Amino acid sequence: MISVIIPAKNEESTVGSVVKIARSNPDVTEVIVIDDKSFDNTAKEAKAAGASVITSTCIGKGTSMREGLLVSSRDIIVYLDADLGKLEANVVQILAEPILKNEADFVKARFSRVAGRITEMVAKPLLGLLFPSLASFAQPLGGIIAGRREFFQKVTFEDDYGVDVALLIDMHLLGARIKEVDIGEIEHKMKPWPQLIMMSKEVSRAILRRSQKISRANLENLETISIIRDYMDDAIRDEVRHLRKMAVFDMDNTLLKGRFIDRAAKSFGFHKDLIDIVTKNQDSYLITKLIARLLKGKNIAELLSVTDSIPLVEDAGDVVATLQQRGYVTGIITDSYDCIANHIKNKIGADFVLANELEFSKGVATGEVKTPSYFCRSESSQCNHNFCKSNALLHAAKEQGIDLRSVIAVGDEENDICMVRIAGIGVSMCSGNKVLNSIADLRIDEWRLSPILEFAN
Repeated sequence: MISVIIPAKNEESTVGSVVKIARSNPDVTEVIVIDDKSFDNTAKEAKAAGASVITSTCIGKGTSMREGLLVSSRDIIVYLDADLGKLEANVVQILAEPILKNEADFVKARFSRVAGRITEMVAKPLLGLLFPSLASFAQPLGGIIAGRREFFQKVTFEDDYGVDVALLIDMHLLGARIKEVDIGEIEHKMKPWPQLIMMSKEVSRAILRRSQKISRANLENLETISIIRDYMDDAIRDEVRHLRKMAVFDMDNTLLKGRFIDRAAKSFGFHKDLIDIVTKNQDSYLITKLIARLLKGKNIAELLSVTDSIPLVEDAGDVVATLQQRGYVTGIITDSYDCIANHIKNKIGADFVLANELEFSKGVATGEVKTPSYFCRSESSQCNHNFCKSNALLHAAKEQGIDLRSVIAVGDEENDICMVRIAGIGVSMCSGNKVLNSIADLRIDEWRLSPILEFAN
């Protein structure tokens, strides 16, 4: 009778319990987890808990929600978030009951948690101006919802953070009967400040796009709306700038006690081929492309298994957590691969990754790799290299609104020299490179990162 759909990305610690709660309802005949190409054990935990697991074709919550609808089969659809804690055992029943009783076509949950920053600073002001009848909803951006399939088939699933408020507005414009129900107290991950500027734009864009469907008589004027949106974006940007600090780490031989590609060469038997590529070629871009070919045919599980066999620096997670408590945005900048770096990011709790993008098809490496443009030389570059981590650092600092003087950069090898040099505080980590050691403000000669904290006010 009821299909429960759970979009999930890197939620191995909670997805299993959410699946079990969904399956405990006797009216639920299928539970589908749409895995948004997680790097952890989300899919494994979901399957072990009894869900059907589908890998999304494109990263994005809206895509996962849409594809979940396509593969589901029941007339009543319930969407749950995968990162929920303290979820009431009867949550599915609470959401579905107004539909089962023919009292509603679309149901949104409210819950005991202070409304989020984007809700208060962006969603509610715009809804109050453009869709006053929706402004009273406690959690307009909440993704815990239920509805009739026939209505979900008529709405547009945005691909970004605007998806949830967009569904609320679309249902309203369709004339659906909408009801809000209380599901009690939940624990839900809060997004870090650096993501909020992007979120605010995506949420406001989704609302404003739908405002074009209503009568102009209901609008103030477009100039007023634009001013309000700019004000909200500026307010959030100011909050981000209050952080004014960032710490970035190389991955290989900095966060990890070893290099991923060296361990992969040993595990998969291509050590000789790796040596040939490195010794016979000078161009770093070509080397990156040729090495990626050595990984063709290896699936993501195999690659992450290799990663897990390399010991982390023991205090990496604690140091990152302490830096974040002191107001630092933390990230990994590496010329290794995004899938590997994101796996390490999740382990230590860092905020972002900038890395080469290894291509996959159905979870298997194709042997192709993309070097993102933020590594490339530009007018703002501070070195002459065509591809350099320092360019990625400049990109990250600009995106976060942080002065380079307030950046700590940690690396271990020649490729890190430029990045360490332009940072406010440069750190060499267990490095044998004389140049790097000479330009670094701090030299660490043992496998621990805690000495950084003495410089991180």
